[in-house]
Amino acid sequence: MSRNSSGEDKEARRPLLSGNQLDPTELDSDEGEVIFDRRSSAISDESGGSATKRLTYEEAVEEAGFGLFHWLLLAVCGWANASDAVEILCVSFLLPTARCDLQLSSSDMGLLTASIFLGMMVGGYMWGYLADQRGRRKVLVVSLTVNGLFGGLASVAPWFWLFLLLRFISGIGVGGSIPVIFSYFSEFMPRLRRGAMISALATFWMAGNILAAGLAWLVIPRTWARFSLGKLDFQSWRLFVVLCSVPSTSSAVLFKLLMPESPKFLMEAGRAEEAIRVFRLMFEMNMKGTEKAFPEFALRTNSKPGGEIREIGSGDLKRKHLMSVLKEGLLPIKQMFSGSVKARSIVLLIIFYCISFGYYGLWMWFPELFARVESSGGSPCANVSVPSALNNQSCYPVKTAVYMEGFIIAASNLPGNIFTILIMDSTGGKTLLSCSLIVSSLSVFLIYVVQTKAQSLGLSCIFSGVSVIAWNALDVVGTELYPTQLRSSALGFFTGVGRVAAIMGNVVFGKLVDSSCTVPILLVSALLLVGGLVALLLPQTRQTELT
Repeated sequence: MSRNSSGEDKEARRPLLSGNQLDPTELDSDEGEVIFDRRSSAISDESGGSATKRLTYEEAVEEAGFGLFHWLLLAVCGWANASDAVEILCVSFLLPTARCDLQLSSSDMGLLTASIFLGMMVGGYMWGYLADQRGRRKVLVVSLTVNGLFGGLASVAPWFWLFLLLRFISGIGVGGSIPVIFSYFSEFMPRLRRGAMISALATFWMAGNILAAGLAWLVIPRTWARFSLGKLDFQSWRLFVVLCSVPSTSSAVLFKLLMPESPKFLMEAGRAEEAIRVFRLMFEMNMKGTEKAFPEFALRTNSKPGGEIREIGSGDLKRKHLMSVLKEGLLPIKQMFSGSVKARSIVLLIIFYCISFGYYGLWMWFPELFARVESSGGSPCANVSVPSALNNQSCYPVKTAVYMEGFIIAASNLPGNIFTILIMDSTGGKTLLSCSLIVSSLSVFLIYVVQTKAQSLGLSCIFSGVSVIAWNALDVVGTELYPTQLRSSALGFFTGVGRVAAIMGNVVFGKLVDSSCTVPILLVSALLLVGGLVALLLPQTRQTELT
């Protein structure tokens, strides 16, 4: 490879911008590299001995420090993550009551729990692709708004088909926010703190679980929450649906008002000056109360403006044929299953399918299964084969114990989350992912074996506490396995695969729960075991740098 007289690789040179507000200038020649210096507002050539530091993304994140900004970021992103959990689990908690008002069979309940996952499958890759092209923050604001708006509208749907449709559209919004939140969050984090902080972000899913279970426990059994709204009998479970939409809507407002765009995305898009401003904001918040001044540095961007990552304007889309747009949209999938990332993509595909089928297939049915246990005692699998007694009984008065048990299971996530935060950076996501999936498989198998309500509740809590470790580890590993231009698209794609598995899991439970508990329970156990063994094939990503 040829080199110039100063010994620098000509091909590797890129424009560098420091944090001043001047417009960038063109390179004076093929041999020079222009750098701005904020203190003098002067333009100096690289050969002129400029003292401005040239930093990579990881170095710039370290210069910005760690402190108040990151805790605010954790709170905002965590609330958004919790809102997704609330919206997903909302349906599972209303089933024991809404099945009477909407006249649902077990198959209908399976379709209803699957509807949000179908929406998430549609939205996951679409929003992930747009996040890699238009920016993380913009997509988060829009997807969270869609989630909250249509989730709230579902509360006044008088017919099952309309309720199903609105939950599906809400799922499209959820499908966008889940993968993008973790990409966005990880791109602000220093390398040595990334694993622990992503694990901390994942714990907000537990907070969403507890919030949904707590709201269901407080609202659904209450008679005061029932009133007539025209011809609509507004039961307490409909108020619960309205309350579940509030976290998503408020999260969208917080992102719009408080949070900046990801600096990693800005650098990859060739918008280095905007990235510098974000690093300045991070530094000023993190160093508030100290005498430290923002350090002078320039950024070496990984892409030139108009390069591989760029923003798509509406005019661009209008000028393209539909097939060209589709081909461009599917390009990230082709890149994921080729080259050096092909093997890890295949492994992640299997893991996402196994854990999503198992976790959501079982978790979404916990309230209904415990409602059946509450009616006749024993274990879920000892009683689901006699559906007639359940179908003939009234949904009212609501059995408070069902929601109390759901709250206990949700709260059992806490030990797993604390454990993950403490050892993620030292152990690595790969080891935690594999071990937790194998233990989850064992706990599900034992749910099938036990014969008493207390044993079923205990094993359900173990499953909840251990499976959350697997999800947290998967969140960390998934963000570190792919480069910036593929990260959100990859997570969106695998989230979509997980939604297919979740849909299948819920449909299988809905079809078989009245006839045989054996098949779905043992199938969940087997798939979790397969996922745990396959996870051993992933590369170790502990404290790796983001590319």
